[in-house]
Amino acid sequence: MDNSTPLTEALFYILLAVRTPNHGYGIIQDISEMTDGRVVLGPGTLYGAINSMLTKGWICLYSEDKESRKKKEYLVTSIGREIFKNEVKRLNELVKNAKKMDEG
Repeated sequence: MDNSTPLTEALFYILLAVRTPNHGYGIIQDISEMTDGRVVLGPGTLYGAINSMLTKGWICLYSEDKESRKKKEYLVTSIGREIFKNEVKRLNELVKNAKKMDEG
C-alpha cells in the first residue's frame, strides 16, 4: 500500500468530503462548511488533488453526467479509507503526545 502520510490538509478534507458521492462544487462547499470557512479550495487545487487521488486509487469516479462537464461525482475507495484511517491515527498520536507536554 502507498503509505502517503502525512496527508495535506486539502487531501484530508477531500477524502472526508467524498465518503458519500460528491461532485467538485459540493466538495468545495462541504470543506468550507466543515472548517467554518478556514479552508477554501480553489478549483485548480481541488481538481489537481482529485486527479492525483484517482491515479493512486484513493477515490473513484462514481457517476458522470455526459450532458454537463460539472457533474462528475467521486467516492472514496477502500484504499482511500485505509489511507484516511491511518492519517487519523497519526494525528491522534500527535495530539496525545502534545497533551503530555501540557501535563508536565
